[in-house]
Amino acid sequence: MMKIGIVGYGTGGRHFHAPFILAAKNVELSGIVARADITRAKVSADLPDTPIYNSLTEMIASGVDAVTISTPPHTRHDLVLESINAGIHVIADKPFAPNAAEARALAIAAKDNGVTLGVYHNRRWDSDVQTLKSVIAGGTLGELWRLHSRMDLDDPSTIEAGPTGGLLRDLGTHLVDQAIYLLGPVLSVDAQLNNVQLNAGRTDASFALTLRHENGATSHISASKMNYVNRRELRLYGSGGSYITQSTDVQAQDIFAGKRPTDDRLGWGYEPQSHWGSLNTANGSTVIPAKQGAYFEYYEAFERAVRTGAKPPVTALDGVATLAVLDAARQSGKTGQVTMVNQEISKF
Repeated sequence: MMKIGIVGYGTGGRHFHAPFILAAKNVELSGIVARADITRAKVSADLPDTPIYNSLTEMIASGVDAVTISTPPHTRHDLVLESINAGIHVIADKPFAPNAAEARALAIAAKDNGVTLGVYHNRRWDSDVQTLKSVIAGGTLGELWRLHSRMDLDDPSTIEAGPTGGLLRDLGTHLVDQAIYLLGPVLSVDAQLNNVQLNAGRTDASFALTLRHENGATSHISASKMNYVNRRELRLYGSGGSYITQSTDVQAQDIFAGKRPTDDRLGWGYEPQSHWGSLNTANGSTVIPAKQGAYFEYYEAFERAVRTGAKPPVTALDGVATLAVLDAARQSGKTGQVTMVNQEISKF
């Protein structure tokens, strides 16, 4: 069993890490770092048998094999680096660094220290993305032309302001990573960022990106949190037809409704049949049953990587590549010009 601890027990640690570590095979949740009294009370209520530590240093001394860093974005870099320097394997929440250059430095540090560093781009394991990935693998769509990926949430209270905040680095991290996962590396970005003034500062609360991929395909990605709409949609067009789905973000909804993957591991994470996508070709329209969405599979793959020396499910350089696109998007949003992505930064 790989002993793993979580640093931070906010929304990420409490809802998107702990339940999936507990459901993962060959992984043991061995501790939580939490300092505020109210947070420690939540840990005690949710996980009464799990040790609570005051610091990452204290938890490392207890004998963990790996840690997940799920603290606010501006704190993650130093905690990831502390873990690497201690020889502890690390999973870093997204975005795991302020920019691609600093992320690359962490990737090199992990390599130099013989540490497995993974990035928690868990939304590759969404039901709709896994289903679309299988459709692409089937080859029916032929040459892939254009992906449309939309995630609108009516959730303005969760927008973080400041240099490490904004919706682009929040939902944008996931949506860009999904586009790379589905269609491959990105060459250039054309970005439109919509900003609002919050008490903590001005930040982006909505965006639309056009990504041009190395294979010639394009991705059109958009998201918002302040437009009073909830909608998740994926559309992929190719020379052989199209695939279209509107999903429900079933794993997140179930987690916040109090359900847990340990309750029904085999039945967890499937989009309801009413939201299954359609594959449309010259032969007609076919409804495609949803694949399972299972964030616990990320942790199982990470454990195998540590045990066997294989690559983790999302490598540090995958995280660097995503941040390089976000860096280019920020620049494009400022200048109003198409911006090239630094292709070399995600290579050693």
